Amino acid sequence: MATKKIELKVTINCEKCKTEVLKPVAKLKGIDEVTLNAEKGTLTVVGSVDPVSIITAIKKTRRFVEITSVGPPKKPDPPKPKPAGPPKPPKPADPPKPCPPLPACCKQCQLVGVSYVIYDSAPCSIL
Repeated sequence: MATKKIELKVTINCEKCKTEVLKPVAKLKGIDEVTLNAEKGTLTVVGSVDPVSIITAIKKTRRFVEITSVGPPKKPDPPKPKPAGPPKPPKPADPPKPCPPLPACCKQCQLVGVSYVIYDSAPCSIL
């Protein structure tokens, strides 16, 4: 089976959502690379795995998932030849902006236990 790049749109709100999505996908056979972008809500899988099996594994975690694209993976660019001129001093690079951290848990992940008791005894009477 040929290697393909599968991009999926997944709802991710917190760290718990992220791990719940990544665990079942990482267990599938035939996966070479898994990338999750929580900001954009995209999951990219590269390998010889069937897209339907990825969706089935994610849907078992009760998450909404949608296929964005399926196609061949991007081939690495060939190395560019270096110019023969004098080397230029490197420009100071701007530090990359860190992504805001995801919260530990969200409302969709929190399970709240609710119980009630039916009061079945006779009403109180005062004589």
